[in-house]
Amino acid sequence: MAEIDRVEIQHAIKVQGEFVRKLKSENAEKDKIQDEVAKLLELKTQLGDGPPQKFILKCPKGTRDFDPQQMAVREAVFHKIISCFKRHGAETIDTPVFELKDVLTGKYGEDSKLIYDLADQGGEILSLRYDLTVPFARYLAMNKITNIKRYHIAKVYRRDNPSLTKGRFREFYQCDFDIAGQYDPMMPDAECVKMVAEILSALELGDYVIKVNHRQLLDGMFQVSGVPEVKFRTICSSVDKLDKSPWAEVRAEMIDEKGLDPDVADRIGELVKHSGSLELVKALEGDPTLMKNKRFSAGLADMKLLLRYCELYGVLNKVLFDLSLARGLDYYTGVIFEAVLHDLPPARSSPDNEPGGIGSIAGGGRYDELVGLFDPKNRKVPCVGVSVGIERIFAIIESKLNVSGA
Repeated sequence: MAEIDRVEIQHAIKVQGEFVRKLKSENAEKDKIQDEVAKLLELKTQLGDGPPQKFILKCPKGTRDFDPQQMAVREAVFHKIISCFKRHGAETIDTPVFELKDVLTGKYGEDSKLIYDLADQGGEILSLRYDLTVPFARYLAMNKITNIKRYHIAKVYRRDNPSLTKGRFREFYQCDFDIAGQYDPMMPDAECVKMVAEILSALELGDYVIKVNHRQLLDGMFQVSGVPEVKFRTICSSVDKLDKSPWAEVRAEMIDEKGLDPDVADRIGELVKHSGSLELVKALEGDPTLMKNKRFSAGLADMKLLLRYCELYGVLNKVLFDLSLARGLDYYTGVIFEAVLHDLPPARSSPDNEPGGIGSIAGGGRYDELVGLFDPKNRKVPCVGVSVGIERIFAIIESKLNVSGA
């Protein structure tokens, strides 16, 4: 090794060592310290002096092992969820853990940056699957399937900033249920809402609410408020952050980062603060400005029908019509929904008072145009589905078991 290289590495070791000591003095996260220590050991190994450094055994960031007790809990939860899926007539499928990158590109909006890309494998550019919905749409188009109820439980991968205590991982299971095909309006959508209520009640996680909204309502509100159509999806991604960030921060993002006029942002803020049930539908029907917008009036008609079906299914008391619900994925075209717990176990309460702490525990919506993107003749298959946030549910159950001393 050239002397100049040794000097550069020794300097890098000194800097990295100081950084590790600083992290330890600040009581930084254990994973962060381990990562930086590993970098320090790698630098020392490059010098080639002395015995080989001790190899650090750890799981990659955002992943975890499960012991037999944890696996027993997981199996019991999976059994309850799968039983519910089958009661609703679903059959299961499986798809590859990786897809052609082109299959996944452009389907997730601002979250596309979280996709794991793989190295070139013999001429194919591949990525790990980000969710189970896009592979399902590819499966339908490739096999020319136009009618199916399916469930799929499998691992997905996201280059997200992990938080193990909040059930946010880079490798995690998704439990999806989807209905593809032509049905009476809002019946499959209401069935998905009913099924989420059945699952959450069976798991006895605590009091919950299923928030519902409609992409056409959001687009109509944006249009009436003066948002340029080219910015609908990016502004929708901003609204999607309202469950985690105060309106002032979301408003600043819209104006400073996305170039929205402040008056337009304020008009959006006035609209998205409303929530309720059938009485909110009635109030919105009395707003002539909104009802003149075709997108808004069509979305509101769907919501009215959805809430009526929820009433017939006996789950309306668990449903909240919330105009701030957006869900950031680009492929949604109609009804969207998200389930959250009212109260979290004490051990999982967020130290920074982040709303919801553990986040949503189920979510989904209608995506009528996704299958057509993969069909050579753009043949559309109407679809609606829901994904149960199984890792977050496990985090809640484990917290309860820890608190009870089980």
